Amino acid sequence: MTRIPNASDRPSQPGRWPLQDAKARFSELVRRVRSEGPQHVTVHGRDEVVVISVDEFHRLKGDRDGQALVAAMQASPHREIDIEPDRSIMPVRDVAL
Repeated sequence: MTRIPNASDRPSQPGRWPLQDAKARFSELVRRVRSEGPQHVTVHGRDEVVVISVDEFHRLKGDRDGQALVAAMQASPHREIDIEPDRSIMPVRDVAL
């Protein structure tokens, strides 16, 4: 027997999932993230979370090794400016031990 899909088989709006639907059909939500992009999960009609792919997560989060910062600084037209602060010599007092 073939089941006929009804309106409750789809999110209320494209890319929007009421929490109950997201929980009940999590595998489908994950498939849609992969094929359609980020999916919003709503609670009481308000967006609460967005489910994104791991690739999108890594792109947004950036790398943790600082390479992006180093590359940006090296590409700066102001990279020749000396930003090291001037150091003043502080007097040192003798200490008897």
